[in-house]
Amino acid sequence: MNRKVIAAVLGTAAVLCIGMGIRSWMQEQNAGKIYEELQEEVTDEPDVGPKKAEEMTEPEETEAESLEIPIDFDQLQQENPDIYAWITVPGTDVDYPIVQKEGDNGYYLNHNINGDKDTAGAIYTEDYNHKDFEDPNTVIYGHNMKNGTMFRTLHNYEDRSFFDENREVLIYMPGEIRHYQIFAAYVYDNRHLLLNFDFDDPDVYQSYLNTVSSIRDMNSFVDTSMEMTVEDKIITMSTCYKGMEDRRYLVQAVLVSIES
Repeated sequence: MNRKVIAAVLGTAAVLCIGMGIRSWMQEQNAGKIYEELQEEVTDEPDVGPKKAEEMTEPEETEAESLEIPIDFDQLQQENPDIYAWITVPGTDVDYPIVQKEGDNGYYLNHNINGDKDTAGAIYTEDYNHKDFEDPNTVIYGHNMKNGTMFRTLHNYEDRSFFDENREVLIYMPGEIRHYQIFAAYVYDNRHLLLNFDFDDPDVYQSYLNTVSSIRDMNSFVDTSMEMTVEDKIITMSTCYKGMEDRRYLVQAVLVSIES
């Protein structure tokens, strides 16, 4: 192969690499755009504002004559029946539908809610969890996108002041609003929580809660004044940590009240 041919081959390879790099960059920049449009279409201004920690109470059914759900679930489920809830974390940009693909837990890792291939994926749970958030620990996954979408802004909880001042999570479902209070934000290994811990076993679950409460490191914040028991229902929001394949960043919140 002469030098001209080699140069041509190398030049073609360089162009392909540049093209792939541009495509990847464009996908990153446009990640989450579909959700911004969806938010405008199916959401109204919530009539539920953030609550301070001292206002949080034990989980209880909150009576309401006419509960207003600011999410049009009928429209959402017409577009995609896999959508079953909506998560909002006041103080962050987390404001997305939650999906679950029965029988294919990896589907929404790289597909958006329209079923299109998308690096941003979707905010989703796996079918190891039920869709009623009544499991001891419901794990919710989302990508850590460079453009700030999906679960990227959960990393704001690495700042102590932000952690202290932004503690509420809202889960909207058809007919109810579930209020949670964040109690922990920390770096963890990449173990699959639902396959490594039998949270339905009270002893295992309590041991896990105790372990979380005892976490001590510079990248972690845990409110040890909140004493969790096996009667509590928690959610775990899980995302990547600084591109490290063996680490995850977890933000956890406990159910404090239900409006229905």
